[in-house]
Amino acid sequence: MKVFDKYYAQYYNLLYKDKDYESESKYIISLIKKFYPEARNILDLGCGTGRHAKLFSDAGFNVLGVDQSKYMLNEAMNKKDDRLDFIEGDIRFLKLDKKFDVVTALFHVLSYQNTNKDVENLFKTAYNHLNKDGLFIFDFWYGPAVITQRPEVRIKELENDNIKFIRVAKPIIDFSRNVVEVNYKIFAVDKNNKTFLEHEEIHPMRFFFDPELELFIENITFKLEGKFSWLKFDKPSENDWSVVWVVRK
Repeated sequence: MKVFDKYYAQYYNLLYKDKDYESESKYIISLIKKFYPEARNILDLGCGTGRHAKLFSDAGFNVLGVDQSKYMLNEAMNKKDDRLDFIEGDIRFLKLDKKFDVVTALFHVLSYQNTNKDVENLFKTAYNHLNKDGLFIFDFWYGPAVITQRPEVRIKELENDNIKFIRVAKPIIDFSRNVVEVNYKIFAVDKNNKTFLEHEEIHPMRFFFDPELELFIENITFKLEGKFSWLKFDKPSENDWSVVWVVRK
């Protein structure tokens, strides 16, 4: 089952309207300037509706966003400009005739790769599309935080002029796979025609520990440049659900 199907993508931006894409993009750009100040272009893997990609473009980078969901890309295409383009593709098996200074995989794209083979293929995609000394920047669910804090049931209620909906997220941890299966139930009411919609889906999210990720990047011959708490330059701890790594080709 595709996680980001037509229904979910339709309301994606509303779901994450409180997500601070601007601060996140500035943070990623600060990492780029720290580790590769000469970088001029970015390949954004799993770009979704293109909000990070658009902000990278606004900052002066040439950006190509890739996503498997055509519904997400329909939203992203509205953001195209002279420095920004989008294509549809499976980021695990992407083969482009172009290389980039930076590859990004943000908003836990790595954690959606549940199997070792999928993780390996994502790293290979990044490596194969980087120029020499280029950076791969990715964030993910951090294992120590998942183990110590344990995910809980969360309810999110949002609305605008056209729709109101409630999303219930019930997580179940599968320790045999290092995966949290987040079971979503979404209830939505269209205010214009009073239609009631109900939707269910499961997002299996893999959490990672340092030794396994170090093995993955060593096998691909990446060099680790830094690991940080998300939106900070601090060393990750068990309090950080989201962690970002910077590796170099």
